[in-house]
Amino acid sequence: MTRDEILGKVIPADGYGGDVSEQDAWALLQADANSHLVDVRTRAEWSFVGLPDLDSLNREIGLIEWVSFPDMSANIGFQEQLAEFLRTQQSGEEDVVMFLCRSGQRSIGAAKAATAMGYKHALNILGGFEGDADAAGHRATVNGWKVAGLPWKQA
Repeated sequence: MTRDEILGKVIPADGYGGDVSEQDAWALLQADANSHLVDVRTRAEWSFVGLPDLDSLNREIGLIEWVSFPDMSANIGFQEQLAEFLRTQQSGEEDVVMFLCRSGQRSIGAAKAATAMGYKHALNILGGFEGDADAAGHRATVNGWKVAGLPWKQA
């Protein structure tokens, strides 16, 4: 699939570029060198739960907390850190920037912040890394990056 075909599947949203499935996020990363993945979970989540693995694509993940553990206070430097990561990727405002959190909620705020910075294609990854909780309250069983069988690794 091409970038345009995948972007055509994006679910429109208010205040940011829209929502994309985990599978389509991976397809974009494969198809388009001008697409970027930013994981906005906390350092604790990256360390103990795992990270998407982009090694096979020879790509770098932006690791930028939206909030910080344990008090979950807002990262007031988020936009600055995002701009710096995207500069290192030689990114432009037409690039696709996809945001990932645990279940696709915090990443909406990050996508809105990137949209405010001028990024037209700031997308939220719907299921996040671990997805929604199942009936027993467990994650990584219903949806999300891990459930989709996409590459990931633990530190």
